[in-house]
Amino acid sequence: MKKYQSIKKRVFEIISKAEDGDRVSAVFDWCIMGLIALSVLTIILESFASIYNQWHPVFHVLEVITVIVFTVEYLLRIWTADLLYPESKHPRLRYCFSFMAVIDLLAIVHLYLPVFFVADLRFLRMMRLFRLFRLLRVFKLGRYFEAFQVIVRVIRESGPQLVMSVVICFFVILFSAIVMYTVEHPVQPEQFPNVISSLWWAMCTLTTVGYGDVYPITAVGRLFASFISLVGIGIIAIPTGIIAAGFNHAIGHQEVIEEMEALLPPVEGLNEQELLLLEAEVSKQLSRYGYVTTITAGKNAEPGKDA
Repeated sequence: MKKYQSIKKRVFEIISKAEDGDRVSAVFDWCIMGLIALSVLTIILESFASIYNQWHPVFHVLEVITVIVFTVEYLLRIWTADLLYPESKHPRLRYCFSFMAVIDLLAIVHLYLPVFFVADLRFLRMMRLFRLFRLLRVFKLGRYFEAFQVIVRVIRESGPQLVMSVVICFFVILFSAIVMYTVEHPVQPEQFPNVISSLWWAMCTLTTVGYGDVYPITAVGRLFASFISLVGIGIIAIPTGIIAAGFNHAIGHQEVIEEMEALLPPVEGLNEQELLLLEAEVSKQLSRYGYVTTITAGKNAEPGKDA
């Protein structure tokens, strides 16, 4: 049993992001990233008819090998899920419904689905759509790049604000479509036949795309369209500002952690006076970043709050 747990732990270490000095795990990471890059490259090359017709068997073999490797990786991650979520009552179930696990599953599912639907040949045509899931393998790189993890964390933390900005955008688009339909429908019934069709104009205008296939011709319509175009710039800037502020906070927080780690020496063997001096230095450094701190051990400092 002890040997079994030891093997599982080692497998978990290998399939997780490589730690310093773990060459086996580093090789595994680079192999997975190489397979992802190869998979994307084959998708691009398959779009050329001459290349695809000549090398189709090679592409198929590479795809089968890639899916087999990713399937083994997926099963290993399920097997070691209890080490990833040691506090969870159902770690494997929790992993299976996690974002990265869904990406892992979608990256391999397209090769297995035709096996279960061979009875309906017409349905097999729909299987071509599942080949698009191969592109989702790019997201698997998120396990190996800290920058991607920061992006996901910022979006998750800014979720409520982003949802509210999307709701605001929806209501502004709907309001614009109704107004434009009311103003332009009498003179352009073909271009603005109903509110739903007017949503196309509102979406293009508010997102500042402006394809020009549908546009107002009345004076009131043009005046309103000019106003909506200006509002669109601000509407698009809202989620951009939210995400930018989140990045600012995340990067600043990481810098504080790194500086504190570099500042803090081993505390073993320090007397009470030395610990107080160390706490004072930490408090001084935190105050540089806008953290209001009190020299009280055992609390975390937060911006604008006593710690």
